[in-house]
Amino acid sequence: MNTTKLSWLDRFFKLSHYKTNVKTEILAGLTTFVTMAYIIVVQPDLMKAAGMDQGAVMVTVLIASGLFSIIMGLYAKRPFGVAPGMGGNVFFAYSIVAAGLATWQQGLGMVFISGVVFLLLTFLGLRETISRIIPKNIKHAIGAAVGLFIIGTGFANAGIIVQNKTGTLTLGSLHSPTVLLSLIGLVIIIGLMARKLKAAVFIGIIITSIIGIPMGITKLPHSFGDLFSLPPDPSSIIFQVDIPGALKLAFFPLMFTFFTGEFFSTMGTVLGVGAKANLLDKEGNLPDIKKPFIVDGIATVGGSLLGQTTITTYIESASGVEAGGRTGLTAVTTGIVFLLALFVTPLILLIPSAATAPALIVIGLSMLATLKNINMDELEETLPALLTVISAGLTFSLANGIVFGILSYVVIKVFMGKFRDIHIGLWILCIPLIYYLWLK
Repeated sequence: MNTTKLSWLDRFFKLSHYKTNVKTEILAGLTTFVTMAYIIVVQPDLMKAAGMDQGAVMVTVLIASGLFSIIMGLYAKRPFGVAPGMGGNVFFAYSIVAAGLATWQQGLGMVFISGVVFLLLTFLGLRETISRIIPKNIKHAIGAAVGLFIIGTGFANAGIIVQNKTGTLTLGSLHSPTVLLSLIGLVIIIGLMARKLKAAVFIGIIITSIIGIPMGITKLPHSFGDLFSLPPDPSSIIFQVDIPGALKLAFFPLMFTFFTGEFFSTMGTVLGVGAKANLLDKEGNLPDIKKPFIVDGIATVGGSLLGQTTITTYIESASGVEAGGRTGLTAVTTGIVFLLALFVTPLILLIPSAATAPALIVIGLSMLATLKNINMDELEETLPALLTVISAGLTFSLANGIVFGILSYVVIKVFMGKFRDIHIGLWILCIPLIYYLWLK
């Protein structure tokens, strides 16, 4: 019976084709979940600023992330976990709702409309077209940009790099228990990876969490029963989308910011993580990229109905890829664990950020290897690619990196008189990109 099950999974997800197996894919899915799990806490806390019920938000985060990660795995068959995107949620909570520009119901309406536009552009083939016309070197740079973004996130979560009073970055206190535990975790994961252990990242996170117990960082519950609980009632935020209220002309620039940021963030993540998993073709394109885009659009529309901000493909999916995940079975596993977490959220929340931060750092470092694919022989090709990486890392925005990379590519080619090198689609694309920067 087991052989039959394995055979069916192998045929459906093409495990043998991608040189992987069920055990590896499940472990990879668990690893992706662990590195994404912070959203379970972060999203409700952010949405509190928008006046939404925290318990209800936590429940729909788990439902939306679980459901759409499973759909990503079954339909797109890629190892990409999805959840409410960081950046879009902050913009929603603080720049729109807390600032008094709109109600959270109208904000959800904006998310819904953005999702519909995502789907329309995907079915029309425009999202796939845009991903193809982006210069090859910039596509390769996106993988490294994702890596630098993840490294920065890891260092920040660990407290190893902090912002000082002047606004610049500096080294955090090595006397801090959080920093110390993160460094210990970094050594553990690097050591396990050096021994070529496929489960290095996941095992490293668990060991680091255990070490954090005597250090007072991993907080244990008062009793065993505290690890399990029934989820709160999410009815206060489900189907509260105010679509007519979101169709005000004054809201269009806000929706454009939502749309553009998530559009390029998702594209960058799909290409970047796809590169890490060796899924891209010789031109730097992901075969059947339309499918992840369709899931992304459906997730955004469905997520808004569940009371969530823009649902997007997660950069942390790279952790599952690092653990060996190559197919949709990884995403399905991640989704199932999100749904199971509805009843064991306290257990999941025991894992401190100091345990996941070193995993992000190591994963990000490994993704910088995509820089080797960039052609360094021609300056006008090299500079936009490097600008993509640097601007994404320094601004903590993958979308910003792609925008600066594309615009700089066009500008440099114009100054060199190489107009034929610029695809007509890039000329058209520059218009909304400039508008996006102007809105910033």
